Amino acid sequence: MDLVIGPLDLPAHVDEALAVQATAFGLGPDEVAVRRQIVLRHMTHPGARAFGATVGERLVGFVYGMPNDRTHWWSTVVQPYLRAQGNEQWLDDSFVITELHVHPAYQNRGGGRALITTITDTATEPRSILSAIDTESPARALYRSLGYQDLARRVLFPSAPRPYAVMGAPLPLLRA
Repeated sequence: MDLVIGPLDLPAHVDEALAVQATAFGLGPDEVAVRRQIVLRHMTHPGARAFGATVGERLVGFVYGMPNDRTHWWSTVVQPYLRAQGNEQWLDDSFVITELHVHPAYQNRGGGRALITTITDTATEPRSILSAIDTESPARALYRSLGYQDLARRVLFPSAPRPYAVMGAPLPLLRA
């Protein structure tokens, strides 16, 4: 069956989405419970939106994001790293990709690419930023193919076991 990309009422489908994230990212129940509250809070921010990838009635991937706000927790953590690299201006007038996950059984079918290009195509900001685990991975390769470049590396988030990279791209994203 084909993946269908469309708007997602994330608060109404938060448990389905977090089940995808838990499988894709290896999260346990305690972490899922914390992330559930974060997702629900994020979706109350002005301009926050989500898209889902479905196969039939099953949610197999999702993305959500919002216009960046320097007062948000994520921005306050990454700001010193971006400043050190001369990239602090990326925090202004950017659409941040907060989460993007595709169930492993449905990866490598173009779903991640379709989700991120669909959500950024709806952005009015001239650029997009995101963070990804700072290792070479299929996700980082996807982001690079869309025009994202490293803005800061070895970014440490509290309680995250591995460093992250902050990446940014002008909008619209590159098309393959």
